[in-house]
Amino acid sequence: MKFTLSWLKDHLDTDATLDDVVNALTMVGLEVEGIEDPGKALGAFTIAKVLSAEKHPNADKLQVLRVATGAGEPVQVVCGAPNARAGLIGVFAAPGTYVPGIDTTLSVGTIRGVESRGMMCSGRELKISEDHDGILDLPADAPVGTRYADWVGLSDPVIEIAITPNRPDCLGVRGIARDLAARGLGRLKEETIRPFHSDFESPVRVELRLPAERQDACPVFAGRVVKGVTNGPSPEWMQKRLRAVGLRPISALVDITNYISFDHGRPLHVYDVAKLTGTVHARMGRTGESFAALDGKTYQVDEEMTVIADEAGVLGLGGIMGGEASGVTEATVDVLIESAFFEPNRTARTGRRTGINSDARYRFERGVDPAFVVDGLELATRYVTEICGGTPSRATVAGAQPIVDRTIDLPLSEIRRLSGLDVPLAEITVILKMLGFWISGMGDTVKVAVPTWRPDVHGKADLVEEVVRIAGIDRVKATPLPRGETVGLKVLTPIQIRTRRAKRGLAARGMVEAVTWSFLSKAQAELFGGGAPELALANPISTEMSDMRPSLVPGLVAAAGRNADRGFADVALFEVGQVFRGDRPEDQFIAASGIRKGTAGLAGDGRHWSGNAAAAGVYDAKADALAVLESAGMDASKVQVVAGGPSWLHPGRSGTIQLGPKVILGHFGEIHPAVLEKMDVAGPIAAFEVILDAIPLPKAKPTRAKPPLAASDLMPVKRDFAFVVDETVEAAKIIRAAQGAAKQVIGDVGVFDIFRGEHVGEGRKSVAIEVTLLPQGKTFTDEEIEKIGKDVIAAVTKATGAALRG
Repeated sequence: MKFTLSWLKDHLDTDATLDDVVNALTMVGLEVEGIEDPGKALGAFTIAKVLSAEKHPNADKLQVLRVATGAGEPVQVVCGAPNARAGLIGVFAAPGTYVPGIDTTLSVGTIRGVESRGMMCSGRELKISEDHDGILDLPADAPVGTRYADWVGLSDPVIEIAITPNRPDCLGVRGIARDLAARGLGRLKEETIRPFHSDFESPVRVELRLPAERQDACPVFAGRVVKGVTNGPSPEWMQKRLRAVGLRPISALVDITNYISFDHGRPLHVYDVAKLTGTVHARMGRTGESFAALDGKTYQVDEEMTVIADEAGVLGLGGIMGGEASGVTEATVDVLIESAFFEPNRTARTGRRTGINSDARYRFERGVDPAFVVDGLELATRYVTEICGGTPSRATVAGAQPIVDRTIDLPLSEIRRLSGLDVPLAEITVILKMLGFWISGMGDTVKVAVPTWRPDVHGKADLVEEVVRIAGIDRVKATPLPRGETVGLKVLTPIQIRTRRAKRGLAARGMVEAVTWSFLSKAQAELFGGGAPELALANPISTEMSDMRPSLVPGLVAAAGRNADRGFADVALFEVGQVFRGDRPEDQFIAASGIRKGTAGLAGDGRHWSGNAAAAGVYDAKADALAVLESAGMDASKVQVVAGGPSWLHPGRSGTIQLGPKVILGHFGEIHPAVLEKMDVAGPIAAFEVILDAIPLPKAKPTRAKPPLAASDLMPVKRDFAFVVDETVEAAKIIRAAQGAAKQVIGDVGVFDIFRGEHVGEGRKSVAIEVTLLPQGKTFTDEEIEKIGKDVIAAVTKATGAALRG
């Protein structure tokens, strides 16, 4: 919302400076987003008069001027403008002045041997026009010595504030002035809108033709014809204000409606009576109807949209935009002024469906004052008759203004309880009355009636907020929280803890966090196991974001592709977020996913004289996935890793992490080349995805504390075993069997060699493992080591059918 300082002072009687206004706006919750002061850059330029103009002694095209600046003795200025002459009144810049049009700060200079103390300026040098043919030639009555910016009306700062959706009353300058008056910055000027009395009925009737179940779409529709208007340009003061807030002046009739929309937050519309057929009415749209809007585009209408129509067809979308066919022009003689109320939710849905973003929609969908419909018509009539002339008819009103009386009981103790402020009843009464509320009662609880322009106030907490923001949040004393005698309990849930630990763990592995959209195109969703009808969005942002994501991986792959297109081929990205397997709450999971593209491995990436980094592959993805499990508090050695994964992973270079056949913790591997080709991303890319919700919660801790570190002070013993097994036997199965042979003394089991050849037979392989034995209290004897070795061989043979390699 933009407005000028002078515009604000039309409603607020105050001597406050710009800084005072800005500070007060911030304190009452109207955040100031920017200030434009067009006169600030021209503050040093003054109006001056050329007393004499003599030819320069050393230059044919230059003149030496004596200039009266209104301050002290006349000064000498060398000027090359062809229109410089004695008696001319123009704009003068003294030495030390910054001239924006030439990006120069003036100093006393000598031009062709003649001293020059300043310059007379052109429009382009002041950056107020492109005219550079001569210096500015002002009217003879321009006051010499006055600041040019003040005289020409450029010293009116433009203030832009952010309006939250719950404050539609501040979408008009008068509503902003009301808040500032309540803050004590001045007095809200009284406004009396008197109805017009006419001797003739409106020749154009207005009606409501809405079905009973949709009467709320447009509960009131008011109109009036003004005959004999002259639709020329609007007054200069109105044009300046409209330009200041970013609107282009069009004609007096259109500018009046735009002005009232910003001045009072009341959108209006005007129609050329000569272009109307029969009664103008509000009704629901009909499938197949369309109309050409004022923005030059044609829009289709449906049964859910509120339209304004005559007997010939649709004239415009109610609360959104009018039509081109019935718009006013310079030839307009008779005009119909429309003032109506349109239901906010339906207006918002219509705006989204059509894609029209207009000032009227912005206000109606937030809620305009329903009690200002008829007053808005009277106000518009006053401006039209004063600026365009004409004779107004009687107003015709269909329906009734939808005024809802809301009275709230406000216990005064609530202000102290919710805000910590002790505000006297007298101050509470003044604040609420200044904001337009009505208050009665003198006890511990008062009754407060809510004004019609405040649709956001529904309960006592809302009233407390009004009192606190006007009284001043700075009055709330800072009070430290009480220090407890015991350590506080955890406040984060297990999944929140896992999420944070997973992010830290992956970041420590050199990966960069990404945040991608929760939506995918249907084609991408189907590539990654999604695309179910229940996961399609009813109102997608675009066709590229039509379905909820079944996995985090496609978003990361697309991000890697965009990085590669910009020259960053080696990236390691991760994301922790929601994935969707269905539309039920239990079908939504928190996943930790990551990808490594190119040479972005854990040890580093890129080229080096000692040798290039290897491309990231399946084992990098596996290590990342197991690291996530470890960071989530799970012992990764307890999980099972089996070959294969979902269809979007390479079938021969992927794996699944599980706890038994039913609990799937995640997947890892290289992304299938066909998937990368369909996503138009070059590979290979290694990826993983771990479902954090699927990780079992840790068991309750024992009551007796365990030693912080159970480490033996004796040297471990290592023994190697080589087993010949079928090609289909997984090495992980051998490791698990060996670990289970003697859990108390076997610390670690690892594969260090795999051999295939004629010595082990067709379809067979040799898997060599290293078993670490940890002594418990005393060193092993040869007999104990021999027994453990036999137990290991027996366990592996039983589990896999292996034979000890000779």
